[in-house]
Amino acid sequence: MLVLVAISIPISAFAEPMIELSTSQTEIQSLDSVLVIGKITGVSIFKPVTMTVISPDGEILYAPELPFDDDGVFKRLIHPPLPSFKDGIYTVIVSHEDTEKTAQIQFTVIGSSTAPIKSPVKSPEPTMPYDESSAISLSTETTFGDNKIIVTGNTISSTTDVTFTVTSPNGNLISIAQVTPGANGEFSAEIISGGPLWKEDGFYTITANQGLSSEHKQTVQVEISNGVVVPEFGSIAVIILAVAIISIIAVSSKSSLSIIPRS
Repeated sequence: MLVLVAISIPISAFAEPMIELSTSQTEIQSLDSVLVIGKITGVSIFKPVTMTVISPDGEILYAPELPFDDDGVFKRLIHPPLPSFKDGIYTVIVSHEDTEKTAQIQFTVIGSSTAPIKSPVKSPEPTMPYDESSAISLSTETTFGDNKIIVTGNTISSTTDVTFTVTSPNGNLISIAQVTPGANGEFSAEIISGGPLWKEDGFYTITANQGLSSEHKQTVQVEISNGVVVPEFGSIAVIILAVAIISIIAVSSKSSLSIIPRS
């Protein structure tokens, strides 16, 4: 009996991974969103799945990493890029690093709604200078010596996901993430520095892109040293601050000595 119990535990613990994927919307209009629901089993719950959305011309439209619950269920509402989905067949592929298995579904975009955008009334717009700062804003919240970077922003379009990319001082891609803006266009993301990809000292560039061709784009820079955040004015500011503190302590010590009563 004891042998049977000991053998049965590994069988359930190492179940063969499986991925399922479904959607109730196989045909949509170019400005519609499509909900994709999936389930994954037999993999580490601490590692997210990657959902890759490929456009009819073969370009990767989105590639977010999605967490799943204790039952292995995950969901994603795929919004159209700017200005809209192109007509054609889109492929959604889900993968996980613990298995070579993947699952995929397709949905078709029909009845393009892009015609009004080509209206003669709007044709003069491309000749006007485009102000990216008015379309999307970006800022960071950091603490000196911390490895956490909070990125917040706002965009004029709340129907399209925002993709974050982080590049090192020499231009290497460090990480990529994707968030969905709120109803008012606000969005935020948490980036953790440190590790082998953050070994360079210098300014790392965080870029927020929105739209298939990055119609909305904004960047900010954060200085990193030894994997943690450096204050806005760099290491010189730290030296100046240290000298100032020492000076204050020295002055305080002299003041304390000067008020000793005479005998």
